[in-house]
Amino acid sequence: MRIPGPAGFSSTRFLFPPGRACRAVLPALLMLASGHAAADEVKVWATGAYSFSDELGGFRITGASGIGTKDDPLVITEELNSATPVTLTIRTTKPIQTFGKAGEFANGIMYMRINALNNSGQAWIEFQFELQEILDQPSVFGDGLSFDQRNKTPDNIWSSNFADFDREFEPYDRLLFKNGKVDPLKTVSFEFLMTDYTPRWTFYLVQDPRIPTG
Repeated sequence: MRIPGPAGFSSTRFLFPPGRACRAVLPALLMLASGHAAADEVKVWATGAYSFSDELGGFRITGASGIGTKDDPLVITEELNSATPVTLTIRTTKPIQTFGKAGEFANGIMYMRINALNNSGQAWIEFQFELQEILDQPSVFGDGLSFDQRNKTPDNIWSSNFADFDREFEPYDRLLFKNGKVDPLKTVSFEFLMTDYTPRWTFYLVQDPRIPTG
């Protein structure tokens, strides 16, 4: 849903006489400019039928491309500044049509590649992804959103730095990469398929880098 911008002001009616109006409006304009500068730090990247945002903080998206097919996956390049969970906000930007043409419709089939730079200062020894239809609430088995839960023997889950993975579908939709390591200032790549057979306009991908506990 798009919210229309504010209506314009009349050029013939003022709350103050012209001199006082200038003095009153100038601080407001400075505050507005400051607000825009802060907002510019959060970028929304649109590609295919989706947009991707780092608005919830803790990391920074630096690029996005692709349409979400196996041959042209959605590629998100990002930088994680801590070893704590961060949440990627995903929104549809095209009409929703299950099994529609990728790039023209949000069709519920999203081949993903995440390229994550470890700028946390600590080595990662595991990395977990979790899908959520509602922020901070588990995506349950029956909601249609998952890491390709219909496929019992997936061949499209891969990481450049982790040898193995586990999937969990109840009561969470989670994908854990393990048996590997990502040193500070190194980049790790992940590939997987997200499916949503009851597509929503907005959903979330929680990313949780794990560090040694000892």
